[in-house]
Amino acid sequence: MFTIVKSMKIANPGALPLIGLSLLLTACATGGNLSGGPRTVNIEAGATPAAAVLNASMNSLLQQTSPSYLTVVVNEKASSSGAQDSDGIPKALTSGSGFVIDSAGYLLTAGHVAVRTGNTVDARGSKGRIYQGKVIAIQRSPDIALIKLRNFSGIPVSPAASPCIRPGAALFSLGKPHAQGDTARIGQLKSMSFGRPVSYSGFGYPDAMVLRMSTRKGESGGPVFNQQAKLSGMMVSTLSDGKGRSLNLAHALPADMLAKFACANFSCSPAWRRLAASSYKSCKA
Repeated sequence: MFTIVKSMKIANPGALPLIGLSLLLTACATGGNLSGGPRTVNIEAGATPAAAVLNASMNSLLQQTSPSYLTVVVNEKASSSGAQDSDGIPKALTSGSGFVIDSAGYLLTAGHVAVRTGNTVDARGSKGRIYQGKVIAIQRSPDIALIKLRNFSGIPVSPAASPCIRPGAALFSLGKPHAQGDTARIGQLKSMSFGRPVSYSGFGYPDAMVLRMSTRKGESGGPVFNQQAKLSGMMVSTLSDGKGRSLNLAHALPADMLAKFACANFSCSPAWRRLAASSYKSCKA
């Protein structure tokens, strides 16, 4: 159950060099409590042909994809030396976005959101239910983590059959920007490859898709879907110029990177295994 709120924002990719990068991460200085209740999704679209393509069908697309998207708060691993508040409860470290890839409750997010294996997680689903879980696997490059949720009841994402996306194709992401509500961003693929590795704070990736999309902190780990509501990637960072101004460009890990990591860490479905056997490098520019 969710409510859709639409707003239009004009995207301006600009021509400035891609020399800045910000993690789409929200640090939790205080307890990162998740509120319950049905989800409200704000739709933000740039004034592009891609926005026009998807805007009319977003209600149907969100009906298909929103149940698999969750917001997550990651807490310090419980231990005698772990960070705790005055009540002895582990302190929240970070918050971000994620998505369930298997009905057993396996969830993917960015590695820099999960921080380390063993950390505990509170994840809020589309109907407001809060699930508890634990970070069970993490990879620093590409920047991915796997979380196992307990007693999950919901619908996992359906992965795209191929990692390849045509440049200019319409895409949309789901995430929760810091101090804002759940947001669907409509954009388009600029390129399947950034062309060089990126590193930050012990994490990074060898390459990434470049999206024409204005993302914000808190959206790390959020899913990226194509026009058929199939998972096509995961948000990891946003690009800015030398003065920190947004270029309305973002990086997302391609679907085959996600599949390779997932299938190496649990018994994934045939659809995920087929995707893991493919490579974005074979995609035509």
